[in-house]
Amino acid sequence: MISDVYFPRVNGVSTSIRTFAESLRDQGHVVHLIAPQYPSQPGISDASWITRIDARKIVFDPEDYLMKWSALQTYIDSLHPGDYDLVHIHTPFVAHYAGLKIGKRLQVPVVETYHTFFEDYMHHYLPWVPRKWAVKIARAVSRKQCEQVDTVVSPSAQMRAVLQQYGVTTPITVIPTGLDASRFVPGDGAAFRQTYGIPAQRPLLMFVGRVAYEKNIQFLLEMLSLVIQDHPEVLLVITGEGPAEAMLKKMARDKGLQSHVMFLGYLDRAVGLNAAYQAADIFVFASKSETQGLVLLEAMAQSTPVVAIAELGTASILRQEQGALIAQDDELHFAEQVQTLLIDHQLRERIGMQGKRYVAQVWSSDAQANKLVACYERLIMTQMPVAASAIA
Repeated sequence: MISDVYFPRVNGVSTSIRTFAESLRDQGHVVHLIAPQYPSQPGISDASWITRIDARKIVFDPEDYLMKWSALQTYIDSLHPGDYDLVHIHTPFVAHYAGLKIGKRLQVPVVETYHTFFEDYMHHYLPWVPRKWAVKIARAVSRKQCEQVDTVVSPSAQMRAVLQQYGVTTPITVIPTGLDASRFVPGDGAAFRQTYGIPAQRPLLMFVGRVAYEKNIQFLLEMLSLVIQDHPEVLLVITGEGPAEAMLKKMARDKGLQSHVMFLGYLDRAVGLNAAYQAADIFVFASKSETQGLVLLEAMAQSTPVVAIAELGTASILRQEQGALIAQDDELHFAEQVQTLLIDHQLRERIGMQGKRYVAQVWSSDAQANKLVACYERLIMTQMPVAASAIA
């Protein structure tokens, strides 16, 4: 596997890679990850199966680091046929082109997961490019890159349909990321509230994710201003960091929501995140660009009911009253769903319990890893004659 992002950079791609890699390793497969070297952080240490490549800062995105091509080339030159059976690319930047080179050097098939719906947020990061052009660029690059690999993995059927609309003809297999057993371990919600000075009875809404423009968090602030009219004590906790944080804090101030919004930054996934989900009365999510939406599953695994917009990848997860109430792309309707759960404690508890059962039955990491192994095996068997003739 090769990726432009991995822990300690916290996002859905990092989570997906680790979840699949650990499940595959538990099944006895050999997995090796190539990822950027980040500045050292206390308490962060890598497993032996992870190789870090020298990387440099990205001017317009200080959270990420780009692997240096010269360092990658040195690594690629050290590889020999037989080292790997398959290359799995997870991101479309330097990792994409390095993954293609590794596949060609070793004469093995190349898979790529299309994790991110780039057309929906590319204009935020290229503000000097007209939005219409940014969308066209995103679609053209996505189509070309998908055509360069042997198989594309899509986290949802909805994202597969989008890629097919782009004109992608490469085979696309739908394999969502599942949840590992640790996500079902009950967090200490009471301790979380105590740590952050949140009264036990205060209604608490929770958002977890990258604080970025494409997450549509400004929609949640608009919705919150409606909810507090009937629930003046409600609090929205936003965990994560990202480029939209300053804008959202200003928006909260401008709307007089300072006492109703708390920005916490990143939380430790091993302990803190489960506790955060458990502390919340409702998990709220308005992103319309998710290729899957793992945080929805994580919240449900903690028996926390969800209110969310079902669009693109989240539509493949959300089932009405199976852990969630589905809201329209409308602040008033979304607020009404939140208020319904805040008022009806029994409904809130029932939907939360149903969500945990639903996630456990349908979204386990082992089940999804089995699908990925089957995809790998089909591809390797199909490509074997090609590889053999190329080597000869």
